[in-house]
Amino acid sequence: MKNRRHFLRGSSALIALPALESLGFKAFAAPKVAAPPKRMVFLGFGWGVTNETWFPDAKQTGADYTLPEGLAPLARHKADFTVIQGCSNKYANEAHWGSTFWLTGANRYALPGQSFANSISADQVAMAHLGQETRYASIQLNSPDVATSGHGPGLSLAWDLRGKPLAGIDDPVAAFHRLFSDDSTPLSERQSMLAQKRSVLDAVLSDAKRVQRGLTTTDTDKLDEYFQSIRDIEVRLGKDEQWLGVPKAGAAIPEPKSGLAGKAEIQVMYDLIVRSWRAMLGGKPAAPHVSTFCTEWGKGNHKTTVELSPPPGLTELQPGDFVEAELELVVFPADAADYYGPDNALRDLLTREADTWRPVHREAKGNGLQPIAKYGRITKNYPLIIAVDDEQRAQVTVKGGLGHVPVVLTGLKSPGGHRIFVNDQPLTHWQTDYDAASGTWTRTYNVPVDDGET
Repeated sequence: MKNRRHFLRGSSALIALPALESLGFKAFAAPKVAAPPKRMVFLGFGWGVTNETWFPDAKQTGADYTLPEGLAPLARHKADFTVIQGCSNKYANEAHWGSTFWLTGANRYALPGQSFANSISADQVAMAHLGQETRYASIQLNSPDVATSGHGPGLSLAWDLRGKPLAGIDDPVAAFHRLFSDDSTPLSERQSMLAQKRSVLDAVLSDAKRVQRGLTTTDTDKLDEYFQSIRDIEVRLGKDEQWLGVPKAGAAIPEPKSGLAGKAEIQVMYDLIVRSWRAMLGGKPAAPHVSTFCTEWGKGNHKTTVELSPPPGLTELQPGDFVEAELELVVFPADAADYYGPDNALRDLLTREADTWRPVHREAKGNGLQPIAKYGRITKNYPLIIAVDDEQRAQVTVKGGLGHVPVVLTGLKSPGGHRIFVNDQPLTHWQTDYDAASGTWTRTYNVPVDDGET
């Protein structure tokens, strides 16, 4: 029989302990409402956006600013987002490398002796904090045509701690099953497979550590990258083990159809313009004669095929016959509703002449440029290519032209320090390329013109 001291000791112990959930007193604790895990989404446009239709007037501050045309579809969500503009990466000088450095803000010249370097992207920094509570720490999604959509090196917005690009899923069906489809493999087999992966990983790590001693600096750096890759795999395996027995959430949408191409591809008009032609066929000068052409758009297989037919009556080619031609493939929206650019004249034409030959005829006739050079030398009329003079100058007067005309400056001694003015207004966007054969640079601009003199 316990005495009074034992009873009080036991009573005091029981009374002294608070009702802690972690010690099994959950029935007496207040119910805890689990907050949904936070999510973060980044989107990128390879070809970028137009200043005129995307960015609000910077002078309109506060909540009552006017949404531009490009953001107008988001009007009902206006109170839920903020537009930030005026930021730039001073180390980025390529027109379509925005995707590469957008989420990293990195200096591409940060590593001595290398022309390209990157760092961890913002989404991966957020993943380290927010990804602990979700099945997948982060998911990268690509479009099937990412390689031809204006993205820079790496073809990814997401970059890991080592500044290496992270591949994305480019198939909507695969993404759907990754998110919503449960694995039908029995739990015990999945546990065994994970254990086997860990065993292989341990063996690889052990072998790598044995060769670590006595390596050069370069090899040590490579091995460090290798170890980081192994650590990344370990993290993913840990995630798989953590969520092994947790069923996936039900899908709120049906499974997409295989070969999905998005919301009914924008209807467009294709046609050819013969910009230049010089031909000798059957021993005689020959006029342009293009019978058929077709354009194929597919995954990694965008091409246009042109069939050149002989002139009527020509049955045999002669030695020395040739064809030199420059053909321009033009692509127009089928109607004004599918056009979102700033060219009001083109929009009006598409309204009046939807899905007809007239927009292409207007382009062919209107962009027959008549350039005259004061400084520099014109090497091609369309696209307009100008070789700068010995003092790195170019000044050209252009008659004609529609919309935006491509203008290329060649022979530049450096990628920076140049400005181009159109009717006394500077152009702020361009693409820079290096010509290794000549050791010079080129700059390409889209110059706005409008049936006048520029």
